[in-house]
Amino acid sequence: MNILLTMNPCRWTLKMFAVPLFISASQKCVRCKEASAAVVIRAGDAYCRGCFKEYFIHKFRAMLGKNRIIFPGEKVLLAVSGGPSSCSMLSQVQEGLSQKAHKKLRFFPGIVYIDEGGAIGQSTEERQRTVSELEVVFKATGFPFHILPLEQVTYYSICPPTSSKVLDLPSSVVVMALPPLEQPPSAYKAAVDRFNQTCGSDCLTPPEKQKKSLPDVHESHTQLLQQLIGSAKTLTAREDLLNTLRQHLLVYTARTEGYSKLMLGDNCTRLAIKLLTSISLGRGAQLAQDTGFSDSRYGDIIAVRPMRDYSAKEIAHYNHMFDVPSVLIPSLETKTSEKASIRGLTESFVTKLQTDFPSTVSTIYRTSEKLQTVCRSSSTDDHSDRCLLCLCVLDTAVGEYIKTIKRTHMELCCKQNSVNLQY
Repeated sequence: MNILLTMNPCRWTLKMFAVPLFISASQKCVRCKEASAAVVIRAGDAYCRGCFKEYFIHKFRAMLGKNRIIFPGEKVLLAVSGGPSSCSMLSQVQEGLSQKAHKKLRFFPGIVYIDEGGAIGQSTEERQRTVSELEVVFKATGFPFHILPLEQVTYYSICPPTSSKVLDLPSSVVVMALPPLEQPPSAYKAAVDRFNQTCGSDCLTPPEKQKKSLPDVHESHTQLLQQLIGSAKTLTAREDLLNTLRQHLLVYTARTEGYSKLMLGDNCTRLAIKLLTSISLGRGAQLAQDTGFSDSRYGDIIAVRPMRDYSAKEIAHYNHMFDVPSVLIPSLETKTSEKASIRGLTESFVTKLQTDFPSTVSTIYRTSEKLQTVCRSSSTDDHSDRCLLCLCVLDTAVGEYIKTIKRTHMELCCKQNSVNLQY
């Protein structure tokens, strides 16, 4: 029977679709027509184990190959939260760099994990336990990894001079760096040829594997972070603030460690929820950057979302069938009701609607693909009119909009007065 998982990993529920999708013993794979079906992705799309794996891997490679944003030889930082989607993304990169891969990926990967336990009140023992579980996953890949506490976004002025480095985000992240020069269409093919001639597939793994475990966190930093998160009055505001702090730290880490691309694990279901949530929060002008494949608002660091074509259901099936490890980590929404925040309410609405109408998520997602930024391009050199938190171009240049609003208001007042006169 088909299973639907809600996006919050600590509030997952099993939901049966209104029309259960059964796999009969005689049903064959729609791709090879020979092996017995093992999984049903959509109604009528039944795959055997082998074909489902090929389908899943091909979709990941096709997404990267179609956009051609990651050039051969570049360093790419994988943001792994421990959840199913980001761990599946890590598994795909590992698969693409293996010796048996048909078409190998041509970039140097690294991993970053942001420990947010201090923001949600976890004890030191709980945070260390989570980090230990993730270190096992990261070490198995052989990639360099960085484990950072979210406390590193707190003010550096409270640190004694002899303490470890704490980030000064207002000067290092909020000021957007200059973007790289725009490459001509032929540059990608030239980079591939140059990479094959000089490097090839033998140097895809850096010779020295850099591993940075969770550093010691000063208690005053944790208290300051909790005070900052607690200053937001609603769960919606706290979630939005936490996402902003996390993104700043990810960009800073990529910049300081020499990575030019940041790979995020946002999937189709999560982006559909994010799209409706952003509209509810008044972020409609930034939807193209918040949900698109690439996000160039940071200038020298480009964020990409290669998992955006996968639904949460596809990822859950793949991880279960091929033993992709993930770690269950609590969040701000843990043990809260679905109406506690706008994001939680939107998630509940989308997943329940998906139960009765299986094309809901894909329809919302396809709509996000058609969105374009109306305001000026993110690569402009004028940074004076950017938001200090999200670095998007400000959409506060009202101009003609004020005249339209005033005119509409006057029309409504005239109609109301006309109705009153008639009575």
